[in-house]
Amino acid sequence: MIYCVEDGAAIRDIEVYALRSTGFEAEGLETGAELFAALKKRLPELIILDVMLPGEDGLEILRRLRLSAVTRNVPVIMATARGAEYDKITGLDSGADDYLVKPFGMMEMVSRVRAVLRRAAPSRAEEPLCIGKIRLDPATHTVTVDGAAVALTLKEFDLLRALMEKPGTVFTRDRLLSEVWGTDYDGETRTVDVHVRTLRQKLGEAGGMIGTVRGVGYRLEAET
Repeated sequence: MIYCVEDGAAIRDIEVYALRSTGFEAEGLETGAELFAALKKRLPELIILDVMLPGEDGLEILRRLRLSAVTRNVPVIMATARGAEYDKITGLDSGADDYLVKPFGMMEMVSRVRAVLRRAAPSRAEEPLCIGKIRLDPATHTVTVDGAAVALTLKEFDLLRALMEKPGTVFTRDRLLSEVWGTDYDGETRTVDVHVRTLRQKLGEAGGMIGTVRGVGYRLEAET
């Protein structure tokens, strides 16, 4: 199930139609209140969330989703107005997994939905990654530091996984955008910096293992 939260009836109906016609279950919702009511009945695979909504806006709804243990790992694609750079950065900083800039084509929306769902699906065959005090398990999509669970957003998890898979390797920001986001973010490498910052904070002392290579990018060190 995919929830499309959009107050414009025409846009909402087209989104739902496009998703259903390409094989997805989809439901249109007008407000944040409707979304949270629906979440009590059924947890979706993904949420497409408009920023400009009546009452509680999309960014505040996103923050609430990420604070809840039930919904913190549900992928969210934000829909923002053209040129709303602040909304994009704020959304990504708050845990959005991707964004669409209005007006967007329905096939672009479907393509991004598929890409986010593909990246969100854990690989059951892969072994946990353990470096220092950090343990990342792709099968259960969990991260612990010295045995204590750490709650990460989907993008933070993917970013940490990319670094842990190749410890010591220097990743440029552009490479991380490509490997973790998998879409064209118009060179907005600040997206990577924002997620590295929040990831370090959540990992606590172990966050120091993520080193900055000045003028290049980031790498994961074996020790802090």
